[in-house]
Amino acid sequence: MSTTTEDTALESSTQRLSPGAMARRPRSRARDAKARSVTLEQLNAYYGTNHAVKDLDLEFAPNDVTAIIGPSGCGKSTMVRCINRMHEEVPGARATGSVKLDQVDVYDPSVDVVSVRRTVGMVFQKPNPFPTMSVFDNVAAGLRLTGVRGISLKDRVEEVLHAAGLWEEVKDRLDAPGIGLSGGQQQRLCIARTMATEPEVILMDEPCSALDPIATLRIEELIEDLKRRYTIVIVTHNMQQAARVADRTAFMLAGELVEFTDTDTIFTTPADERTEQYVTGKFG
Repeated sequence: MSTTTEDTALESSTQRLSPGAMARRPRSRARDAKARSVTLEQLNAYYGTNHAVKDLDLEFAPNDVTAIIGPSGCGKSTMVRCINRMHEEVPGARATGSVKLDQVDVYDPSVDVVSVRRTVGMVFQKPNPFPTMSVFDNVAAGLRLTGVRGISLKDRVEEVLHAAGLWEEVKDRLDAPGIGLSGGQQQRLCIARTMATEPEVILMDEPCSALDPIATLRIEELIEDLKRRYTIVIVTHNMQQAARVADRTAFMLAGELVEFTDTDTIFTTPADERTEQYVTGKFG
């Protein structure tokens, strides 16, 4: 049987998502290469019979920050969790359509889901450091699973703690429990943990909702720096935060995409009346 060009491309791309390929990547790749694009095509997501995300078409550009806004229950978090295939972990949940990293459909049966989650990192609403692990071990956990190439474990942990803006605050307490840090420090620790295994896309689901204004500012400054190396998607209820950090913004309502354009346009001259009503606080 002959192999088509499309099959060959899929095979090559799938190999890049395999656990072995991820472990063999040079450590500089995430910093030197352009981040991946993420393309959603006719994405639908369900919780049993509840249709939570409906026929969604979206594209997240490499090295951009895209904010997803909309009222509670509109499908924002569900959509984001479909990108790294966490949605399917909920009993009775399923998704249809495609989610592509560059040209690789992460829902293709030949693609390994563990490798997808290494390529697409996730930062959750509530900081979730591993409670029984030290600051150092929280960052090193993923590295110990995937292996470290070309750099020592200690150096890599220090490197990502610097990148997360946390090193100076924790360098003398690396053996202390990660859960003993402040809320903002815990969230930056979780971001460092995500960065350690060198993903190419980082998803953030309300990463600042439990933080005070100063800690929120630190995370926002970090996001601005991280987009030089990653594609970032952030779910937020905070309109001011979306306006500050995002290059483009998508507004969702009742599981559907209402409007998606550059952030300045969303907040100044939106095309859809529902967008204008939401961003000006008339509902939501």
